Amino acid sequence: TDTPGSSARKELSTSSGPHPASSFTRSPLEEEESKDSFDVDVAVTNPEKIGDGMNAYVAYKVSTRTSLAMFRSKTFSVRRRYSDFLGLYEKLSVKQSLHGCIIPPPPEKSVVGMTKVKVGMDDPSSVEFVERRRAALERYLQRVVAHPSLLQDPDVREFLEKEELPRAVSTQALSGAGFLKMINKASDAVNKMTIKMNESDTWFEDKFQEVENEEQQLRKLQAVVDSLVNHRKELCGSTAVFAKSMAMLGNSEDNTALSRALSQLAEVEDKMEQLHQEQAASDFFIFAELLADYIRLLGAVRGCFDQRVRAWQRWQEAQSTLQKKREAEAKLLWANKPDKLQQAKEEITEWEARVTQHERDFDRIGMTVRKEVLRFEHVVIV
Repeated sequence: TDTPGSSARKELSTSSGPHPASSFTRSPLEEEESKDSFDVDVAVTNPEKIGDGMNAYVAYKVSTRTSLAMFRSKTFSVRRRYSDFLGLYEKLSVKQSLHGCIIPPPPEKSVVGMTKVKVGMDDPSSVEFVERRRAALERYLQRVVAHPSLLQDPDVREFLEKEELPRAVSTQALSGAGFLKMINKASDAVNKMTIKMNESDTWFEDKFQEVENEEQQLRKLQAVVDSLVNHRKELCGSTAVFAKSMAMLGNSEDNTALSRALSQLAEVEDKMEQLHQEQAASDFFIFAELLADYIRLLGAVRGCFDQRVRAWQRWQEAQSTLQKKREAEAKLLWANKPDKLQQAKEEITEWEARVTQHERDFDRIGMTVRKEVLRFEHVVIV
């Protein structure tokens, strides 16, 4: 059986192996990626309802086992609520996504699910929701600690080690559809840029197209799965009605043999109704949920491409400003205004430095995005 957090090790062990398509020709960047190795296991367990009524929330035990020296001990655990996970994502997004890192998205917020939990934790649907939420939070956290840059972030270590965290605020926009809206808003901002980027590196163009195509295909599959779930629910309802009708008919039948046969048929249909119900729940809570999870992750991949385009835009804007400063200097020379020339030269020097810095930032983010995408392709998402 898997030990707590063993899923993260599976991702890591998979990421260290050669990609099938590139077993014989591996770039230096891919070779570097294959050396990623982390000895850290995280598990999210023991959900516990805290408080009563609509102010209640669920706290989870986050257990960590590691031999890495940057942690205070080899094993430790803390309790975290859902908003703490969202708060961690917000902090990582602010710091790391600007550099082109792929930030794993947290699971969606469910108002309906949490309302049921607040009303009654012992209800079967509430128990199932909490278990699904626990598994989703564990997947999210395992992806975070499996990332070489994110694992070393102070906020990640604080999340795993610190007993009490400041209450996370402003996380409403990061939950549920808010995450997708944020990604799409960033993409729209890139699309509305006045200076369109003429991609000179076909690798980025091809990879971005692959991500978009995969996301579109998964969305189509998600729609099919949703339709399948609805059909199964309808079949479940029809089977229940049929079973009830057979039971009533059997009870009203005078012929003993026929009555027994109808009653047995009703029992079989009852079992069939339960099977259809379980299958519909499995399709929805496992298959459809994992699809939605992966679609959000692809949205994060698109986000790192957008950051590279934004870096290019800043570089181009700096070049445009530098050109204007040089034109202004030329006009001052033509107008013979030496008193303003010194300031103009200083501004040109300043913007030359900015252009150089923005160009370096663009190259650096490009390298990070390339590394992140290669890593994403090698990691098995569980």
